[in-house]
Amino acid sequence: MISIRQRKGIKTTEVSEDYAAQEENVKLENKLPSGCTSGRLWKILSFTIGGTVALCIGLLTSVYLATLHENDLWFSNIKEVEREISFRTECGLYYSYYKQMLQAPTLMQGFHGLMYDNKTESMRTINLLQRMNIYQEVFLSILYRVLPIQKYLEPVYFYIYTLFGLQAIYVTALYITSWLLSGTWLSGLLAAFWYVTNRIDTTRVEFTIPLRENWALPFFAIQIAAITYFLRPNLQPLSERLTLLAIFISTFLFSLTWQFNQFMMLMQALVLFILDSLDMLPAVKVTWLYGIQITGLLLVCVLQFLNSMILGSLLISFNLSVLIARKLQKNLKTGSFLNRLGKLLLHLFVVLCLTLFLNNVVKKILNLKSDEHIFKFLKAKFGFGATRDFDANLYLCEEAFGLLPFNTFERLSDTLLFYAYIFVLCITVIAALAVAFHNLSDSTNQQSMSKMGTCTIGLRPEAAYNLIHTILFGFLALSTMRMKYLWTSHMCVFASFGLCSPEIWELLLKLIHLYNPKRICIMRYSVPILILLYLCYKFWPGMMDELSELREFYDPDTVELMNWINSNTPRKAVFAGSMQLLAGVKLCTGRTLTNHPHYEDNSLRERTRAVYQIYAKRSAEEVHALLTSFGTDYVILEDSICHERRHRRGCRLRDLLDIANGHVYHRRFHVYIHAEMSTTTKLTNTSVWPKGQHCSYRGISSGDVCTTW
Repeated sequence: MISIRQRKGIKTTEVSEDYAAQEENVKLENKLPSGCTSGRLWKILSFTIGGTVALCIGLLTSVYLATLHENDLWFSNIKEVEREISFRTECGLYYSYYKQMLQAPTLMQGFHGLMYDNKTESMRTINLLQRMNIYQEVFLSILYRVLPIQKYLEPVYFYIYTLFGLQAIYVTALYITSWLLSGTWLSGLLAAFWYVTNRIDTTRVEFTIPLRENWALPFFAIQIAAITYFLRPNLQPLSERLTLLAIFISTFLFSLTWQFNQFMMLMQALVLFILDSLDMLPAVKVTWLYGIQITGLLLVCVLQFLNSMILGSLLISFNLSVLIARKLQKNLKTGSFLNRLGKLLLHLFVVLCLTLFLNNVVKKILNLKSDEHIFKFLKAKFGFGATRDFDANLYLCEEAFGLLPFNTFERLSDTLLFYAYIFVLCITVIAALAVAFHNLSDSTNQQSMSKMGTCTIGLRPEAAYNLIHTILFGFLALSTMRMKYLWTSHMCVFASFGLCSPEIWELLLKLIHLYNPKRICIMRYSVPILILLYLCYKFWPGMMDELSELREFYDPDTVELMNWINSNTPRKAVFAGSMQLLAGVKLCTGRTLTNHPHYEDNSLRERTRAVYQIYAKRSAEEVHALLTSFGTDYVILEDSICHERRHRRGCRLRDLLDIANGHVYHRRFHVYIHAEMSTTTKLTNTSVWPKGQHCSYRGISSGDVCTTW
């Protein structure tokens, strides 16, 4: 535990003498026969039991989620086309490349097909390994082809079992992080139980299996566990090196498997920056972590053929700016309270300016526009003016990118997780503020403190790291619902750590004048055990009912569409339509697409807006010209978009297109109109668009692709 005490200039000889004395004490303790031996045996026994429980709880969680997936879809019984359709939206697109690698005659031809792909975007050859994070599909396809398992396991099962296996690693990593923070494996068990009982809010792997976050978050959890251990004081050199290696590997794998890695690690870099500025983390260790983030991201950049979006990321610019600013302000952590506060504000300003400068320079040099849609979305989301931009409004209208719904807290409270989290958060925030204030206090205050004795309030570096981590990721989740899975899983870790932490109970009992070592021991074990009993009593019957509930995948319209395409269209036919449906077309039929759901490329976003004009109030000639410019042979229009009810007025796709096209909402007729409405003409291979109306999909057949209502 970090204690607040006077800083003194210590000579090298004094350090050596102190270290030698500590080593002598350790040797003497090792020679003590009875107490030391029994304590060591107890630690070995506890470690063995805790490790076994961690592995078991991880495997059980994996089996539980796999069973839910099977029961929900009857995955083992449905047809192959239905299995593939169940990988909805971008999930189907990612899985299609795994399928493509397996169908290639040789591995080299498979690699060549991914590096020179001309079927994902019509009339364009792209390097998929550069554009998308699909190395995991490549790796799995190689494993499946090399291992002697083809006779026993279908490719789709090898894929989904790998993902569910990663969930076992995920839960085990959360368990270990909580154990490291609290000192007892009971904390890890409670964290795992909370993760499972709050499954709706902690994971969505059972119905979005190939999603990039399901690959990445287990490695992110491993990284957090490794950082938690790395920040412990007095680590042995070998342990420190091995931990750094674990941090690097997990950071690299996390970055390789998710396109949003740079934004998540930017939040992590902010955590390190805050704690380093407040002198709550060792500066040397923080520097190592900055370097690992940069190195891991640059290695991914090399593997992705110098992906410009990585080179122009805010993370690299921020980390470099922090390291440069440190060199410019060497005496940042000296002086009086006001002096240090002024230096910190100046340091923050320098880092911010350097970050923006470096980032803008890199983006200008690379002509980078890949991530501009994210910043447009953030600008509009936080109220910096309304926008007609189609991409920004598309994100704003999606529930997943909205604020975290209030009913989330109701569900989390039902398992007592939210109450425990707030309880632990309040106490640790108080401790952190006290430590930060004392760290920034002047030397005279520190001298007076040393005379009075060591300060009773403290916060270990690893606990401080996880505190700021959960706060920043909490703000991210509150502002963007899709990011809640980063927060809620860590919420389980943080709440369970606090309930099992002797420091938390010691601080609380001292505040209410009931401090007693025995009471601390009673509270840190009895409270989590009671919560575990409550969770078992309340949620076990429901989980058993959930496992016994059998459903079946049923989407006959989409199955019929895919079968029709396979039977009635040429293999080289080009299809236009919604991003979500076209991903399924790519997977189930192998046809060429005009656009797809991987929205991280500026030219693709422009192409998608152009294709979506089939739902806008545009003349037939304009739409025909746009579609033929992409080599389109068939257009798929969907009733669910034409007669959309899922979104409110103004957020329907056709409304977003009309707004982007300069139309103005007419309150009397409840439509978007344009001053210059063009006349309607006939589009080749389709029927007529009436003036001022949108086209809807009624069916797909030769010569009658687009119809009116």
